[in-house]
Amino acid sequence: MGNTSSQLEDQKGFFSFIHAFTYLPNALIYIGGLTLLSLDFFKSLVTSRFPMRETIKQFEEVGIKSSSLTNLIALFTGLVISVQFIVGLERFGLQLYTGRIVGIAITRELGPVLTALMVAARVGAGITAELGSMNVTEQVLAIKAMGANPTQKLVIPRVIATTLCTPILTVFADIIGIFGGMLISSVQTSIDPGYFLDQVMNTVGLLDFWSGIGKTFFFGFFIGIIACYQGLNTRGGTEGVGRATTLSVVYSSICIFISDFFLTKLFLEV
Repeated sequence: MGNTSSQLEDQKGFFSFIHAFTYLPNALIYIGGLTLLSLDFFKSLVTSRFPMRETIKQFEEVGIKSSSLTNLIALFTGLVISVQFIVGLERFGLQLYTGRIVGIAITRELGPVLTALMVAARVGAGITAELGSMNVTEQVLAIKAMGANPTQKLVIPRVIATTLCTPILTVFADIIGIFGGMLISSVQTSIDPGYFLDQVMNTVGLLDFWSGIGKTFFFGFFIGIIACYQGLNTRGGTEGVGRATTLSVVYSSICIFISDFFLTKLFLEV
């Protein structure tokens, strides 16, 4: 009986491995499609006329309309992380140094990553839904039929906007997150706001700040290119649009976390 159970477990493990292995070709195809679209993006950026009007419109959609969401998330991130560190440091009588930890945590990791996730959730989903709807109603095909380049008209403005707006949103998120930490620290522990800011300024160097901002250029590009790829490859009508939108947010989030690890290692080595 014990041998039978062991054999069943081995068989389940084997079939699970085979099932997981079957996803590898699909993953490679997906990565290949993203790579081709990225190459087409850079080629069209150099060889085609730059769509200035549409890019400005996308800056408004990505940057201005996302700022309230990212700033709200940053504010409460600063509040929460300060509360957590105040409680932890009070055990050792070191709550006066909360500003140091909050400053490093927000500028290096929390500000860039959470801002990028919010951009992926709001903007990436919107781009995929918009382009997906255009694709299933054959509007993208009509653009090609008129001799225009869909990458130049649809992809370039959106990817440029996400790539450049994500760092700008992160700068404001860092400032507001640190302000939130300063606010709760002064209320909960009576730490002078000037002392809190002094701790932040003495701890957070230019390398810390720019390493966090530098990562967001990559995050923004990944969000834009994945959203455009999902939208341009949407199939199956309105149901397909919903499915593509969900996958866009999921894949963008995964890509943000994976790239964050490697970019962090890279910037720490510099």
